[in-house]
Amino acid sequence: MITDTPVRYYGRRKGKSLKVGRQSLLETLLPQIRVGLPKTPGSLDPRDLFLPKPEAACLEIGFGGGEHLAAQAAANPNTGFIGSEVFVNGVASMTRHVSEQNLANVRIFDEDVRHLLPVLKDASLNRIFLLFPDPWPKTRHAKRRFISPEMLTELARLLMDGGELRVASDHPVYVRWTLLHGTVHPAFQWTATGPEDWRTRPADSIATRYEEKAQKEGRPPAYLTFRRRPRSA
Repeated sequence: MITDTPVRYYGRRKGKSLKVGRQSLLETLLPQIRVGLPKTPGSLDPRDLFLPKPEAACLEIGFGGGEHLAAQAAANPNTGFIGSEVFVNGVASMTRHVSEQNLANVRIFDEDVRHLLPVLKDASLNRIFLLFPDPWPKTRHAKRRFISPEMLTELARLLMDGGELRVASDHPVYVRWTLLHGTVHPAFQWTATGPEDWRTRPADSIATRYEEKAQKEGRPPAYLTFRRRPRSA
């Protein structure tokens, strides 16, 4: 479990000034659906954040504008979804989705997800999404990439047996980096059996604005799915 590792965040936290409506949602709706952190590591069952308690729980790390998270929540009302995002404008966008679509199965953690992961219970998540993270393509910045052997071990702790880690990226450096670490980690199995498996977006997913922009600019994304191996094995 990742516990005492210092957390340093390198990305932006705020962009353009928010419109009045979105600023209002940050002040009124966000406090109602914000995830608080317990003091005891490994004590939070994410399903306990919802009433009624859902059948399953998923986490999206860095949800951007929230399009994918909102679509998943709308399509799976019996699953609880936690979205983590530090970019204030993205959080505001997600609160708009929650409000307009009346999504009762969404909770938001508006800080670095590395503060959240250690407090979650073992095998408490059915699926984890990491879609188009910052690739940090320069070699000297490799340590800033979210995927690492240590992080994969932490994500494996949180996933139930047979659960999925879905990673998508339009940057070849990050794709190679993820495959380099994901395919050798003992807790994960890459599910691809042929090229179409990583060239085609999962059928239950949608294209985000960032993904559409990447495709228009000639950067085809890769969609990588890793399944959590049974602990008994």
